[in-house]
Amino acid sequence: MTEPREIVRYAPRTRVNHWLVALGFVLAALSGLALFHPALSWLSGLFGGGPWTRILHPFIGLFMAAAFLLLAFKVGRYNRMQPSDWTWLRRAGDVVANREENLPEVGRYNAGQKLLFFVIVACLLVLVLSGLVIWREYFSAAFPIGAIRLAAVLHAIAATVLICAIVVHVYAAIWVKGSLRAMTRGTVTPGWAWKHHRAWFREVAEGERK
Repeated sequence: MTEPREIVRYAPRTRVNHWLVALGFVLAALSGLALFHPALSWLSGLFGGGPWTRILHPFIGLFMAAAFLLLAFKVGRYNRMQPSDWTWLRRAGDVVANREENLPEVGRYNAGQKLLFFVIVACLLVLVLSGLVIWREYFSAAFPIGAIRLAAVLHAIAATVLICAIVVHVYAAIWVKGSLRAMTRGTVTPGWAWKHHRAWFREVAEGERK
């Protein structure tokens, strides 16, 4: 507890790490979309033109992946699926209807957040590996054209899935009032913790009593 009415949810370093990942994602998505289709080539103007976009995009992607790797080391242990998480998922209707009294108590992260974590991990793994294969400047000469074409398709699919997942993530953060505050100020109210992450709230309260 920092104040009687606030609970620390994210330390400053974790919040900075999160926003670095977010910055990397936005830049990688915009530069990638500029390269994806001629109709979106105007986005390359944000990066100094087509050549600079092609140069910067893979480095931005590596930056995002490295920043997420650091974040994953910090929060990965909280994202292991538990039996109660599968019950939470089976009651998705209650989640959407905001009937949280019908759901099992949630720890630091709910099942939806945990699935998002694994989706991001899988997508970034595919993006990095496929990106290396199609990186013309350094690696693509070592692969046959068939592998390069397959990598390009996988890269596009993983990028699309990741963009959709992040859109859902942002929507959920706005939908659940108080979530944005946790990642900007680092704290939440006891009422928020009790309503949305009751098992985690009990752990924090027990820790304060020790």
